[in-house]
Amino acid sequence: MNRSRNIKIVATLGPASSDYKMIRALSEAGADVFRLNMSHGSHDDHRERHATIRQVEKDTGRPIAILADLQGPKLRCGTFVAEAADIEEGDMFRFDLDPAPGNNHRVCLPHREIFEALEPGSTLLVNDGKMRLKVKECGDDFANCEVIVGGTISDRKGVNVPDVVLPLKALSPKDREDLEFACQLGVDWLALSFVQRADDVEEARALAQGRASVLSKIEKPAAVRDFDAILAASDGIMVARGDLGVELPVQNVPPIQKRLVHSCRRAGKPVIVATQMMESMIDSPVPTRAEVSDVANAIYEGADAVMLSAESAAGNYPREAVATMNDVAIEVESDPTYRQVLNNSRTVERNTIADGIVSAAREIAEATEIRAIACFTQSGTTASLVARERPEVPIIALTPLVGTARRLCLTWGVQSFMTGRVDRFKMAVVAAARAARSTGLAGEDDQIVVTAGVPFNVPGTTNILRVAPCAERLIFATDPE
Repeated sequence: MNRSRNIKIVATLGPASSDYKMIRALSEAGADVFRLNMSHGSHDDHRERHATIRQVEKDTGRPIAILADLQGPKLRCGTFVAEAADIEEGDMFRFDLDPAPGNNHRVCLPHREIFEALEPGSTLLVNDGKMRLKVKECGDDFANCEVIVGGTISDRKGVNVPDVVLPLKALSPKDREDLEFACQLGVDWLALSFVQRADDVEEARALAQGRASVLSKIEKPAAVRDFDAILAASDGIMVARGDLGVELPVQNVPPIQKRLVHSCRRAGKPVIVATQMMESMIDSPVPTRAEVSDVANAIYEGADAVMLSAESAAGNYPREAVATMNDVAIEVESDPTYRQVLNNSRTVERNTIADGIVSAAREIAEATEIRAIACFTQSGTTASLVARERPEVPIIALTPLVGTARRLCLTWGVQSFMTGRVDRFKMAVVAAARAARSTGLAGEDDQIVVTAGVPFNVPGTTNILRVAPCAERLIFATDPE
């Protein structure tokens, strides 16, 4: 099940993809990471899907990453006497804390934190941004607004506040329960919703206690403004374009996507491009041309992963959606322009010995007949640094830690392999050569680059590089140890 592509595919599980047969089919079609959406389903549902994924992993012999996506706070209005109300452009409409059912003049907004943050001129968006209101007057328990874009507002529709930082934490009581459940279950990644500031990420990291890596979803303007600090605090990033497109003008989203992807590449941290990538495949066995171009654009940008949501969770063609995304990735990555774009957008980092080692590994691989770069890693950092270089040859990550092997399934170009603990560099070279041969990435007559850290089994000590033959007899004949 070697992948003939570098970008990874994240597939969301749901009612359409819950049993062993379908999850294995998605894995074989190209899914590298499975997403458990904690906004839907019970803990028992997610526990069963988690167990099924691990069984597929065991049966296929390939590490699989599991990402638990936390819901985050949900801001919704109250109910209406008639279940809905029509408001028109130019009308005045009031949000308040009165729990009484609303009408076409007012409705309850049971979130005092919103009123505390609002000021005249602030914007309120309702129903995924379809309705827009501007605050004219506000206090601790009310906001009188002018309707800028009208429509029908119905019971418990979502409310967005794009231009203020809300005094709300990213983790609701439900999220804290879900986070602890997911960590005990043994997921590899936690996706954090409603991130506004780096402190939100630090809170999640403190609760996770190293049991899972934390990935921040960038879906609010405040997160875009504070992105550098959020990226520094996070293990990875998801560009959640759906919510960004609600809270920001839609034309702003593409340049933001490019900027965030480039920043993540420079930092050597995985970035997922998500939301509505092949949404028409919920009901159709083929995507639109625009959707194919959208996926291709993320691949050309050098993103680590692209994600399917409802397409694989609730659609009629989950396997076809994954297979199509896989086919698009293979075709794009075989285009000479793809390599030109990656090379032109590469950021040179030369701050540490490890930076120099991985940069040299890429340059050697591209200047000679090297078939793969193999790296031994405890935490996954070395493999991530190699991936940051976006080399032209496959990256083999060898690790004795199953958690590391799984987490690296989200990282561009990395193929993870389990190995025993290695105490001598000679044995590291032997293990790397065997992995390259066993997967068909290299043959007996080929060479690979091997990177490692001495002393072994100590995170963050990448300090050695060797060009090694893949023929085991030559390894022992030429190694001075």
